[in-house]
Amino acid sequence: MRRILVVFALTTLVMLFIFNSADWYANRAALPRYCSNPQQSVEIVREILTSDTPGEGKKRRPYIVAAKLVFLVPQEEGEAMDAYMSRLRQRISEACGVAF
Repeated sequence: MRRILVVFALTTLVMLFIFNSADWYANRAALPRYCSNPQQSVEIVREILTSDTPGEGKKRRPYIVAAKLVFLVPQEEGEAMDAYMSRLRQRISEACGVAF
């Protein structure tokens, strides 16, 4: 029984470390990449989520970069698009230290 508790405690500590590290990486390394032109990134994310063929006939790189935001700041279940865009802007603003 004692071994099970030790394994459970170690697993819990490892999971907490992983989640805290991922949050740190998102806030300190990944999100600041969008500070140069946050409005463009947010608009591209809106297009990615609402269009059947986003970026058709346009350069692909800005769409690939902006698509990472969908994973860094995922849309919550049942969240309206406008609420999600507002929350996404807020998260980028916090990471960049500037409001837009």
